[in-house]
Amino acid sequence: MNSTVFSENMKKFRLAKKYTQEDIAEKLCVTAQTVSRWECGTTLPDVLMLPEIAKLYGVIVDDLFKKHSVAYENYAQRLSALYEISDDPEDFLRCRLEYQKIMKSGKMSMQDKWDYAWLHMAMMYDCKDEALKWFDEVLSDKTDKNSLPYRRAASMKQDMLFSFGKGEEILKERQQKMDEAGGALDEREWILLAEAYELAKQYEKALEVCKEALQKYPDNWELCLLVGCIYRDMKKYEEAITYYEKAGKIGTYFCDEKYSIAMCYRDLGKFKEAHRLYLEIADIHRKNGYDVEAEQALGYAKEIEDKIK
Repeated sequence: MNSTVFSENMKKFRLAKKYTQEDIAEKLCVTAQTVSRWECGTTLPDVLMLPEIAKLYGVIVDDLFKKHSVAYENYAQRLSALYEISDDPEDFLRCRLEYQKIMKSGKMSMQDKWDYAWLHMAMMYDCKDEALKWFDEVLSDKTDKNSLPYRRAASMKQDMLFSFGKGEEILKERQQKMDEAGGALDEREWILLAEAYELAKQYEKALEVCKEALQKYPDNWELCLLVGCIYRDMKKYEEAITYYEKAGKIGTYFCDEKYSIAMCYRDLGKFKEAHRLYLEIADIHRKNGYDVEAEQALGYAKEIEDKIK
């Protein structure tokens, strides 16, 4: 432990925060003489007290022993600066937790509010890059293009690219690929094209693609589910439910059609019917050994209990 740098920082940080030695002593439950000895380099605090001292001065423990460290307004802002360098999700979570403590105290400064917003923006971009990287990892493995992870990776990546303003480019590529193949592509490509039109809010065109695809692949539950979703986007709930039920008869992956129908009922204000479906979903999941998913469905049911007349 570099006692000289430590003692210099102890005084520098205290003065930067406009604390007296008595203020520090009270906050750390020690005597003012103890604080004075730390600043003079006569003694050093117990190593277990270092994290508490660091938080008090708005720094991390390592900063206590660095010659050119500065005291931040608070510990959360220091953790934010740390995350900016590390891009480590653990640092993001630590910083977020500290800011939540400040929120509860009602002492969020303008700088804190800006920094909290920046923190989540930075995490969003980091997560975007990581998600795209791993979707590409899935899609680079051509051994089982019909597997659910492969199919969903393609859809989710496309969804993300639309959200980042690349929709027009993606839609053009999808349609061009279909045109060049003369429609002779597998069902996954048809679904991706229809989903692209749906994301572009070109619902009639999306329906046209889906229904043409269903003539080729009438037993594809994902296509039926997608038609239902498009009709729901158009607020044509009767048609949406009809196609969701068709998907259910073919056999969906994880009660997809029931969740979708429940959402239609919620949109329509039919909370009793939605509540019944969530309970049914929970029962199915529990019978299949998916207790966590069952609890999630029960949570959805609980959300709307007070709306049931």
